[in-house]
Amino acid sequence: MARIAGVDIPNDKQVSIALGYIYGIGRTRSLKILAQTRIDPTVRVRDLTDDETNRIREVIDREYMVEGDLRREVRQNVQHLIEINCYRGIRHRRGLPVHGQRTRTNARTKRGARRTVAGKRRSIAKK
Repeated sequence: MARIAGVDIPNDKQVSIALGYIYGIGRTRSLKILAQTRIDPTVRVRDLTDDETNRIREVIDREYMVEGDLRREVRQNVQHLIEINCYRGIRHRRGLPVHGQRTRTNARTKRGARRTVAGKRRSIAKK
């Protein structure tokens, strides 16, 4: 396994896919990195030479914020929203959807499992 940006990327996958295991690198960014380093995206990680691995590592370290630094920055951004009491910060604090989604139906993942309330059954036609 090659170790890039503190992450062991799997040997049996193509390089373009394997770079996606690093937080902050997706398909598009991995293809850009491979284009910069002139490495074929379809080659397997186990077939990379040490020189190619070092070139990938250098490009990522020099040009992109990944893993711990990126996680820290995202966490700080969310914490800032919470501290200034803006609408998005309040939604983060309450654990509700932030981007305007409806919560009357859906949003089960954020709100948790349904809690049934006693005595809320419909009364049968009271006449």
